[in-house]
Amino acid sequence: METIVFLISAVVILSGALGVIFSKNPVHSALFMVQTLFGAAVLFVLLEATFLAAIQVIVYAGAIVILFVFVITLLGIDRAEDLKVEPIAGQRPLAVVLGASIFGIILTVLIVAVGGPTGVREANTPIGDAADNTRLLGETLFSKQVFSVELTALLLTVAVIGAVVLSARPQKPLIRTLQESDTEEETEEGGE
Repeated sequence: METIVFLISAVVILSGALGVIFSKNPVHSALFMVQTLFGAAVLFVLLEATFLAAIQVIVYAGAIVILFVFVITLLGIDRAEDLKVEPIAGQRPLAVVLGASIFGIILTVLIVAVGGPTGVREANTPIGDAADNTRLLGETLFSKQVFSVELTALLLTVAVIGAVVLSARPQKPLIRTLQESDTEEETEEGGE
């Protein structure tokens, strides 16, 4: 039964990841990302890490992706753009090289972590009770790492405010608005 759940979750995750990459609409990409995150949450439940599954759904699928959708809609980048125009010269070949390098590093780490092609694990360490892990995580986050948690909350707040400010586009071009205000001031001075 676990194998069937794993395979279904793997298909859901892979199809969602491919949807994120190949979707032309950014809002659809964000929704495919939700699909991927839900598939990962099912895998966490399968591994009996229920706290991580809940956090995956609540924080990432619930809050972060909704933040992405708000930014996408506020900035108006959900319109189709010309993909042939490259804003930064050479960014696509550099992205391919960096992506291949990161894939190679991850593959190397995975091969070393499982003891080579035989699949024998180098070290087996029990994780412990799930309730104990949740308690330890909570104590660490809100005692030793409270400054980091507060700083993260501040950064997310600044990001939302920045998205709102950037989305407030002037109705008229700024130069024309300044010229009109100068003209209005001159007519008021001349009428007195």
